Amino acid sequence: MPGSESIVGVVTSFPEIGDQFEELAQAAFHTLDEAQFARAVTYGRAEPVAAGDLLFDAGDTDGDLFLVGSGEIEVSRAADHDEVFLRAGPRQFVGELNLLTGQTRILTGRVLAGGVVHRVQQEEFRRLMAQDAELSDVLLRSFLARRQLLVQHAGRNLEIIADEQTSVGLALRTFLIRQDLPHRWLQPDTAEGRDAATRAGLTSDDLPAALTPRETIRQVEPRTLSHRLGLTYRRTPKGVADLTIVGAGPAGLAAAVYGASEGLETVLLDAVATGGQAAASSRIENYLGFPFGLSGEALAARAVVQALKFGAHLASPCAVVGMRSTGDGHVVTLVDGTEIPSRTVLIATGAAYRNLPLPRWPEFVGSGIYYAATDLEAKAVAGLPVTVVGGANSAGQAAIYLARHAGHVTLAVRGPDLAAEMSSYLVERIVADPRITVRTSTQVTALSGGPRLEEVTLTGGDGDEPCGCHGLFCFIGASPATGWLSGVALDTDGFVPTDTQLGDRWTGAGRPPLPFETSVPGVFAAGDVRLASMKRVAAAVGEGASAVRSVHQAIALSAAAVAGAG
Repeated sequence: MPGSESIVGVVTSFPEIGDQFEELAQAAFHTLDEAQFARAVTYGRAEPVAAGDLLFDAGDTDGDLFLVGSGEIEVSRAADHDEVFLRAGPRQFVGELNLLTGQTRILTGRVLAGGVVHRVQQEEFRRLMAQDAELSDVLLRSFLARRQLLVQHAGRNLEIIADEQTSVGLALRTFLIRQDLPHRWLQPDTAEGRDAATRAGLTSDDLPAALTPRETIRQVEPRTLSHRLGLTYRRTPKGVADLTIVGAGPAGLAAAVYGASEGLETVLLDAVATGGQAAASSRIENYLGFPFGLSGEALAARAVVQALKFGAHLASPCAVVGMRSTGDGHVVTLVDGTEIPSRTVLIATGAAYRNLPLPRWPEFVGSGIYYAATDLEAKAVAGLPVTVVGGANSAGQAAIYLARHAGHVTLAVRGPDLAAEMSSYLVERIVADPRITVRTSTQVTALSGGPRLEEVTLTGGDGDEPCGCHGLFCFIGASPATGWLSGVALDTDGFVPTDTQLGDRWTGAGRPPLPFETSVPGVFAAGDVRLASMKRVAAAVGEGASAVRSVHQAIALSAAAVAGAG
């Protein structure tokens, strides 16, 4: 633990924290200097507090930051008030990443010694984060460090009882990891899992289940859990968004960062989880500024924090089922019927994974068939033979990553040449790796196994060959996710044409379409869903950022038209 006497924060429940955590703890339990504290309290309201007062409880929906002027606040886990996470004294603060994400409170805060606290409510907190760069950085670093400590040492505030080897279990696990949510995962066939289920009065028919301090959620799935944790869409303070982004892959995340940082009331929605297909990449080595590479999951997580820092409103899983245009702009409709009025819309839904047309495919998805190769999937196939299907970079990256964990990797490529669609640096590594067998001109033609995938049939020049396989990783491309769209022109394959690609399909009057604008004025498209876009992470980020410039122009043109009509 930090040795400075000015650090009041403690982690009494984590005795294993030692020197390796010192830097993390220093950031987590930061003390503001006098000038910083003086600026920070101008955003809040002073409140006298007495020992024993409850400031907030786990499950509360408020998003207030507390600055300690005098006295002391103790923050603990709701399941056990003796399990203290931190104590904050003068010039320290109480808050966590949920103040940015909108998630319900994870911990419980009580007054240990009476004094004065300064409550910074959500709207003023967002103003602080936008206006004071120094304070914003200090708070953000502390929030991230606190969340990391909570994730690494999750208590009983959120327990999931589920089998991660099933499709619904994998979906829950992916959602929790992508959202960086502190939780304890309990396999139902372990003693710990059985004990937790018994305490909660659960049967096997109730699983998967989520246990929180306030309720037990039976047959839980990501959308339900997201709603209960406060991560689904909530109306923005202004009521009308300047920019609603549908899809939180690299293009959508970039647009959210640039839109929010430039003062647009920005809403970002995703039907699954932030990151899109990029989050499924185990390692991206050709993205500018990261010479040693990083996972798609890490890249997405950093982008999410940036967007939240600038005030974007994120919601996932939050499926969009329709959009219509009105005289004042556009209305995006969510799966639960909620309508989001917005001046402009950016379509960044990317593409949906393609499947092989094989019997039992749906049965094995999540139970041996995967569309991502991250730590989560790698653990499921550790020491076992796997097959990767595909011939582009994503398949090559997956094969190299899985070779470090699986018993052996077979890379099945439909075409005759591995180098036809794959970068040369990946081809060289794959060919040189004895843990990877490359089979060109080969297809997977059958699947077999019990409740989980155990074997695939590979068909190539030598005929059919059964091959032991406990993980089939499918990277054969995707189809544009535009089935929810109506009124926007699409090409024959479902991709969205924009600006110069539109021709006579442009429906605007009095001006040509702006860059990235679709056939409907004020509706834009970026990333993989856009016709003829370059299917690369960097290109998607560039398109999302560039589209925001056109969004500004569209809003200005619309305002000018309204003023002229008046």
